[in-house]
This record gives sequence, C-alpha cells and structure tokens, in this order.
Amino acid sequence: MFNPIYKKYFVVLGLLLASTLAEATSFVLPNTPSDSLIKAEDMQANSQTFADEKEDLLDIALRYDLGQNEIVRLNPAVDRWLPAMNSVIQLQNTRLLPDTERKGIVLNLPEFRLYYYQTANEGQPAKLLTHPISVGRQDWDTPLGRTKIVAKKENPSWRPPASIKKEHAEKGDPLPDIVPAGPDNPLGLFAMRLGIPGYLIHSTNKPFGVGLRVSHGCIRMYPKDIEKLFPLVKVGTVVTIVNQPVKVGWFEGDLYIEVHPPLEEHQFEDLLSLSLDLIEQKNDEQLLIINSKALKQAIINKNGLPIKIYEQPK
Repeated sequence: MFNPIYKKYFVVLGLLLASTLAEATSFVLPNTPSDSLIKAEDMQANSQTFADEKEDLLDIALRYDLGQNEIVRLNPAVDRWLPAMNSVIQLQNTRLLPDTERKGIVLNLPEFRLYYYQTANEGQPAKLLTHPISVGRQDWDTPLGRTKIVAKKENPSWRPPASIKKEHAEKGDPLPDIVPAGPDNPLGLFAMRLGIPGYLIHSTNKPFGVGLRVSHGCIRMYPKDIEKLFPLVKVGTVVTIVNQPVKVGWFEGDLYIEVHPPLEEHQFEDLLSLSLDLIEQKNDEQLLIINSKALKQAIINKNGLPIKIYEQPK
C-alpha cells in the first residue's frame, strides 16, 4: 500500500510549484507594550475554513501557514488524511508572544514556531512574522539559548557532518561529501547560519515535515516562508531559542494562557504548578482569582489556543 506520507511529499511539492498557496497570516503587535496577545489582521478569514474532497489537513496547514502538529491538535476529531467533506477546520488567529525580549528572531521549540520582530515604519503599527518550523529529533536536540545569524546563503550546498553520514550509512543510504544545490538538497534554496556551530535555519525539500521533530537539530521552514523571511533578516540579527510550553500574557486587562505539549526530553512534572507560577509572575507576584475551569481545560487540551483565565472587572 502506498504510504500517505510519501503521497504528501509529491502533493505538497506540486502545490509549491504551482504557487497556489495563500499568504501567511499577518499579525500586529499590541499597542500596549505590556500586552502579549497578538491577533491576525484578518481575524474572520483566519478563524475557520471547510474541508473539501481535494484537501487533507496537511494541505490546509500549508495553505494557512500552520505546522502539521498544529493543525492536528486544533482538530482532534478530524481525520488527518480523509477529513469529511465540508467539515469545519479550526485555524488559529490569535497567539501569545513568547516571554522574551521582542527583538530579532525568537524560536519557541515546544510551539514549533518562529517569531520575527520587524522594525516598525513611522506611522504604521508594529508587525511581526510568525511561521511554523521543524526542530531537532529527541536524539538530535535543537540547543537553547541566545545566538545570532552569522551568515546567509542562497542555493546552498550541503556538507553532511560525519555523524549524519554515519547514520545514513547504517541505514543503507550513504551520503556524498557534498550535496550540491538543487531540488535534492535538504537545505532547500535558502539557509541562514547560526552562531552555534553546525546549526541553521533553512528551507527544505520535504515540506510535509514542517511542524514535526524531524531534523538533526536545525530549524526547517516551509519554502514559501523562508523565501519571504530571508531578504528581511540581516547578518547579526539576534536569535533567541526558548523552551516555553506554557505562555501567559495580558491583553487589555484580561489574562490569557496558552499551553503546548512539552518536548519529550523536557517534560515538566506539573504543568499546573508551572502555570500558576507564571500567572503569579505576570501579576507582580500577586495571586489572582482566575477561572480555574478554563485553566484546567487549557492544560488538558494543550492545543496552543490562547484561553482567557481572568477578566478585568467592568
């Protein structure tokens, strides 16, 4: 039987070549610097969509710039490969920003997402780009910490390190010393080298894996996303890599929480305790009377949607 994951490879590549993909959702930063909830510029268009007989969840994820893991968690009752005709597909038009300095590129690994803070033009609202990413497998962790972009390359060739060549050789799939630029290059058409030796943010010739733990530690992006991001990012741009499965933030006096499944090797023993600690930190170390039912549901679902847990008294 034909493996559906390989079917996805050819279908997605066909979509990319046909240039029929919708633009990524654009987000605007809050007017109040202490607020953390961001909303899509077109809230209604990026709230829900409907499945048809020509699309599965991965097609829809690609079209709306979501990762494979995101679209599946947002729609747990929908078949990944054969969604029912006209079934409602939940999208994501709000997010909480990671708790970091709002500068340069931020990568939140449990969220499988990149944030790029753009310089605001005079008289225009500050915006940011946010895109799904793939991160390192459990045995090839993506490192945490602060680094920067040290080099950029279009049409890169790839020199597989000895460790990766050894892994491929053991599987009967030996790699050459140099993989030239082109459609068979795992780096795709764009690559940005990090200050951490051996790690890149790059495109991919396997876009169906975006949103999963499939890399050897590098950050993979949809080809259409990095093509847009690449010319905007300058050498020297700060890159902050964090591990925040739980995000808590304010918006117009209300408090929200957003929960993602922790990475396997970074399991938090008690997401509830972590959440309560973050809530207290966001309220200047003071306790709040929160909606405990909403908090519990957010921790159970772990679907990445911001949930209001405290509403400012009117």
